[in-house]
Amino acid sequence: VQVAESGGGLVQPGGSLRLSCGASGSDLDYYAFGWFRQAPGKAREWVACINSAPRTYYADSVKGRFSTSRDDATSTVYLQMNSLKPEDTAVYYCAADPYGSAACPALDYQYWGQGTVVAVSS
Repeated sequence: VQVAESGGGLVQPGGSLRLSCGASGSDLDYYAFGWFRQAPGKAREWVACINSAPRTYYADSVKGRFSTSRDDATSTVYLQMNSLKPEDTAVYYCAADPYGSAACPALDYQYWGQGTVVAVSS
């Protein structure tokens, strides 16, 4: 399985971006997909995920501002980010795991993309 993120860029505070995660492989509709981010000088943190149900989960820091969805017909997962703040600046990663029915925040994701940069600045 391979995953690849796209859609990052520079946006002003309060703006929006939509990240995409394209996946390739077999039986992807059974997979869970997670979004993570790593800001400069900080540890990687979990942001959101969607399992195969699909059920979504969010970190408290993004709840109400970010939403994730999946399109199994195109094997694409999205992260819609609204009301962006400077502290959302980070490299955002998509990850996939075949244990798709699980509560996805707890997964040890097996497949990772290379990341896409999101910068929130005026």
